[in-house]
Amino acid sequence: MHVQGSAKYIDDMPEPNGTLHVAFALSHVAYGKINSIDIKSAKKSEGVHSILLAKDIKHLHIGAIVHDEPILAVNEVLFFGQAIAAVLADSHENARRAAALVSSDIKELEAIVTIDQAMSKKSFLDEPLVVSTGDPSKAINSAQNKLTGNLSIGGQEHYYLEGQVAMAIPTEDNEMVIHSSTQNPTEVQHLVAHVLDVPQNAIEVITRRMGGGFGGKETDSSQLACICAIFAQQCARPVKSRLSRRDDMLLTGKRHDFVANYEVGYSNEGLIQGVKIDLAARCGYSLDLSKAIVSRALFHADNTYYIPNATFTGFLCKTNTASNTAFRGFGGPQGMLAIENIIEEIATSIGVDAIEIRKLNYYQKNTKNITPYDQVIEDNIINELSSELIEDSNYLIRRKNISQFNKENKYLKKGLAFSPVKFGISFTTQLLNQAGALVSIYRDGSIHLNHGGTEMGQGLFIKVAQVVANEFGVDIGRVKVSATSTAKVPNTSPTAASSGSDLNGMAAREACLRIKKNLTEFAVSHFSSSKEDVRFQDSMVIVENKKIPFNEFVSLAYLNRVELFSNGFYKTPKIFFDAIKQKGNPFYYYSYGACVSEVIVDCLTGEYKLLAVDILHDVGASLNPAIDMGQIVGGYIQGMGWLCSEELKWSDSGALLTTGASTYKIPAIGDTPEHFEVKIKPNISNHENTIHKSKAVGEPPLMLAISTWLAIKNAIYNADNNIKTGLNAPASFEQVFFNLNKNLK
Repeated sequence: MHVQGSAKYIDDMPEPNGTLHVAFALSHVAYGKINSIDIKSAKKSEGVHSILLAKDIKHLHIGAIVHDEPILAVNEVLFFGQAIAAVLADSHENARRAAALVSSDIKELEAIVTIDQAMSKKSFLDEPLVVSTGDPSKAINSAQNKLTGNLSIGGQEHYYLEGQVAMAIPTEDNEMVIHSSTQNPTEVQHLVAHVLDVPQNAIEVITRRMGGGFGGKETDSSQLACICAIFAQQCARPVKSRLSRRDDMLLTGKRHDFVANYEVGYSNEGLIQGVKIDLAARCGYSLDLSKAIVSRALFHADNTYYIPNATFTGFLCKTNTASNTAFRGFGGPQGMLAIENIIEEIATSIGVDAIEIRKLNYYQKNTKNITPYDQVIEDNIINELSSELIEDSNYLIRRKNISQFNKENKYLKKGLAFSPVKFGISFTTQLLNQAGALVSIYRDGSIHLNHGGTEMGQGLFIKVAQVVANEFGVDIGRVKVSATSTAKVPNTSPTAASSGSDLNGMAAREACLRIKKNLTEFAVSHFSSSKEDVRFQDSMVIVENKKIPFNEFVSLAYLNRVELFSNGFYKTPKIFFDAIKQKGNPFYYYSYGACVSEVIVDCLTGEYKLLAVDILHDVGASLNPAIDMGQIVGGYIQGMGWLCSEELKWSDSGALLTTGASTYKIPAIGDTPEHFEVKIKPNISNHENTIHKSKAVGEPPLMLAISTWLAIKNAIYNADNNIKTGLNAPASFEQVFFNLNKNLK
């Protein structure tokens, strides 16, 4: 369906008769006191049915962790583009026209926009988070070498193809069906029930598919669903809303931008003895998921390196910007970039290839295998994976060739870099590591599957369907996956943290095993056989020497009153964490990968081109190699966009300036290299008991793109070995130019 273009999204659904539409009026300042909001002209506009202000909403505040986000601004506006009024009209166009007529008198106040401003004014959403081990101050002071520095790490817009969209349809008995493009149907259900003041069982949230999410629809989808539901309850009619690209970018959060300040002590050989890293994150005006995101950044500030003495401190900066939220990697990429930059700085200071510094500091298998948060790494394969990629990519030969090229060319310089990835898999909020599924077999042998995961183009539905088909030994065409619904599987976790297949695959398998137990017991009784003689394979049920087509066997079981449906439940084992001490086992296992990137830079303009990428990535025993390969490629490209071209800009007063494709550059096909070699590490499986020994693949590949940013940094250094590059992320052409020509700043 997706290939053919016939897949239906919410905006493709036929609208029920009488459907009304919502649009928002947005604030034009970043921070200010609301003196008045004038809706008179808007009310007179064509097709307008109703207009809501904050004072009209009984339960105004929502939020992912705490209810600190007003659906509409009340008394003051807290970021540029905050919704101050909601307009209900008979068409999408009329709603937008009317919303544009809402005027406001807002006394503008001094906004806190940047991380530096927040740090200087001590504007925080919560206390700092600290992950620490050993005595880093002592280790740094006694080290043979020391370096300090800072790194600015930019944010990233999700830029999903399908924007935020929701439709609320009132039904009988004060109930309501919500169609929402969300990664988190249960949270939408809970918050809609909250604002409507009804029990959660009165709200059914349905998500058939999303046109992309990347974390941007984990929490931000709730505001739209809630406002549609409020209007729908008031007027007893279906209500729909979809955001324009500009409004979507203004209203919703991004990947958190960070500022990293670091101090490191190391030996003459490059062995890290102590590290201090302060990671300050621009969180926005409310908490959202920032605490968990900053926490994960701290958990990944070690990446693949054993650091016996380390303190990683995370600051949750409160700013007058839209509240930043989940984004593929969930803080991990920012923490990882900080330590990889340190590794490169150490290598430059000593005058050796950074690969040697990495190998020297890698976690080992039986020693040097404890993280700063006290988790023992039981599955470390980074040494062998790195060696394989270095050999397969001809890294050492290319390094020599590039050195020769750079000697012969004055204005064109090449850069080459290698970077590894170790990414922890599990929600760091323990309660989210659970999932449910419902499997039903009908009399004709067809199978129906429903689970709590959502499909956003990542292939989750087909993977879980494969699990079900495999358990019953039938062709996958026999399995139909229905839309995710809170009425079928309750209390679901968001589809995030790369956990979709792990959680929902295991829950679906558990449901299948319960049904198979029923069918096996029936076969034993009916055919006077033993359990060992009953097998499900090749669309047959084999009982000793009898081969019975699966559909016939199921029909026979039904006639004999055998239960043919079951729920399944799964919770991730072995994970625990003390949030006060910041110690424990927050992750079930780790996924690994490595990447080699080569770039060429024009020193006269700062322009660069990615020439070659070689990737080797660990997905365990893959459930579906084609899907996993697509995730690796897509993750890398998205990471490349974050680190190279996708630059968010705000005015000094806090207005977001990059609000569409004309001002915000996502990667295009021309940005990909001609040489793009991607391999899944063969002959390996997960050491933990995951679904068929597979590993998560949603987030980890994004961080492979760090090698591209490092390659650009390497090219700048190759242009002039005296340059101490202060390259930040993203490495836009302009930034590269000014790094090459610091005297022009």
